Amino acid sequence: MSLIQALVLGLLQGATEYVPVSSSAHLVLFPWLLGWSDPPFTFDVLVQWGTLVGVVIYFWRDLWMIARAVLQGLFQWRPFESLEARLGWYIVVATLPAVVFGFWLKRTFEVVYGQPIAAAALLFGTALMLLLAEYRGRQRRSLSQMTWWDALDVGLWQVAALLPGISRSGATISGAMLRDLERRSAARFSFLLSIPALLGAGLVATIDLVKTGTLGSELPTLALGFGAATISGYLCIRWLLRYLQSHRLTVFAAYCMLLGGLCLAIALWRSG
Repeated sequence: MSLIQALVLGLLQGATEYVPVSSSAHLVLFPWLLGWSDPPFTFDVLVQWGTLVGVVIYFWRDLWMIARAVLQGLFQWRPFESLEARLGWYIVVATLPAVVFGFWLKRTFEVVYGQPIAAAALLFGTALMLLLAEYRGRQRRSLSQMTWWDALDVGLWQVAALLPGISRSGATISGAMLRDLERRSAARFSFLLSIPALLGAGLVATIDLVKTGTLGSELPTLALGFGAATISGYLCIRWLLRYLQSHRLTVFAAYCMLLGGLCLAIALWRSG
């Protein structure tokens, strides 16, 4: 992989990780459309750490308050007393389903990951989730009204995002909105929930990369992609939270359908 490709894919990863259009699909489809060689699976996952840094920078105050509240609650034997403490435990609960299914079906997901046609088709699944959230969710509850069942339900939605083409942010935002959370509150919880998901996936990919012994040779492209994803991810979080205050998710659903349909048409044309 060239440095230019690493830069482009890093920017693409950061721009699409939090905007609900599936970063994994873009990292599969764009090299396929441009005729580039497929990026290593470890590159795709480790570059996600760039977006992890972006979300940590944006939410560092929230994360500090959550961590402090959780620790204080444990020491005082009142672990769920404050909103921040409960939010920290909600993130833990919502992370568990993806951890279980991710380790159980890791190899299966890696095989599907390399299939552009599957990624293009699954973009329609992302579009459907976003439309369901907009037209079925009542958007009348805030994070302060969130429950344990809400957290578990959102976590189950996140499992679907292990497939390329199903947006992680799209799945978790949709899941929260279908539990009647407000659009912006749903996005906020989704972004906080991305932290353990991206951290865990990156750790697994790092172990795989160390085992292959190619870390040194791939370090320049990984570093460039990482930096690009950090910057674009941070900027997209800022933009999306403002956008969702007064705009629907339907534009992202339309984009997913257009990109998925275009790629399927190109695949059909190429096969002919």
